[in-house]
Amino acid sequence: MAADFYATLPIIERFERLADDAAYVPLPDDWTIVLTDVVGSTEAVQSGRYRDVNYVGAASIAAVLNTADRADLPFVFGGDGATLVVPPSVLEGALSALAALQDHSSERLGLPLRVGAVPLEAVRAAGHEVAIARYQASENYAQALFRGTGLGWAEDQVKDTATASQWASTATPAEDDDPYAGLECRWQDVESPRGETVSILIEAFGDDPDATYRSVLEAVGEIYDDEASHPVSVDRMRLALTPGKLGPESRLRQPKRRWRHQAKLWVMNLIGRVLIRFGIETSETNWARYPTLFRASTDYRKFDGVLRMVLAGGPSERERLEGVLEPLYQAGRLAYGLHVSDRAVLTCLVYQRMGQQVHFVDGAGGGYTNAAIGYKRRRRALQTGGAV
Repeated sequence: MAADFYATLPIIERFERLADDAAYVPLPDDWTIVLTDVVGSTEAVQSGRYRDVNYVGAASIAAVLNTADRADLPFVFGGDGATLVVPPSVLEGALSALAALQDHSSERLGLPLRVGAVPLEAVRAAGHEVAIARYQASENYAQALFRGTGLGWAEDQVKDTATASQWASTATPAEDDDPYAGLECRWQDVESPRGETVSILIEAFGDDPDATYRSVLEAVGEIYDDEASHPVSVDRMRLALTPGKLGPESRLRQPKRRWRHQAKLWVMNLIGRVLIRFGIETSETNWARYPTLFRASTDYRKFDGVLRMVLAGGPSERERLEGVLEPLYQAGRLAYGLHVSDRAVLTCLVYQRMGQQVHFVDGAGGGYTNAAIGYKRRRRALQTGGAV
């Protein structure tokens, strides 16, 4: 199957079509699921290192895309790791780049990274499926939507101590000093205009999971105003001037020149604030338009067999949403978990300031990582006999 299989898929224009079987096509048999996650991410997040954890998760995507000459490949950012699906022509380079990231993450940030690779053939031989759709989230960002139990099964295989060695990558690290071109972490956390930024994980079960997802999406639309619930408010976006906010990029990408690089980023951000404030247009960037373009290219909601969302709202909206989710959980129709913060954290992959880019969104304090605790507890309960 051609390496451009994903890039040539028909576009869907509504995120809600994640629950439409007709929007998906099966992934090629000869492609491979590549998974990464920070080992001990919950503890790292609890110690306040959520920006570092997010940065390593996003670096997984940057490393693979860069080694593939920024090819249009499907991926999902998970907060403390990432999932990508790659063709045979990309696999060796991708795993070598991730082997380098394993070394860099451990040595430079003190965060061990797990990397696994599971062929689609093995997924299907185990009775699972992975299909994909291509959702045009913005003019500059096409987002992969995944359907089926295959990604979840592959993740379980890679993390389970009984099977992990079978799927663990043993690739030799690539020798590129900085394989993370385009990866940035230069924005202040974005405060919620209503007081809460909620990170949510939802997986439907039962005979008609599509109906459950449609019900959930309908409820979210009724509870959260579509425009106001976006976790990135343009009027609250600020380039970071606090050295600690610029630390992950400097430590991972430029460890030998960390302080010089951090000072350079500080100066660039100071200039950037002026450019945005006065809407100045330079040869490469229309800074008056850029924050709006940035916001449109965020991945604040996505689907990889699990519905993942980061929403801004208030306590009343969140309580109403829990009032919808909990009965569905008790009825055995879904497992869910959520984490409440007061702001969103951004990690960015920018190849062209006015073009190809994606901005990964998580709740501050480790939104997805903490939401996964309740989600996994409820999921185990459903799998072992019912809700608790």
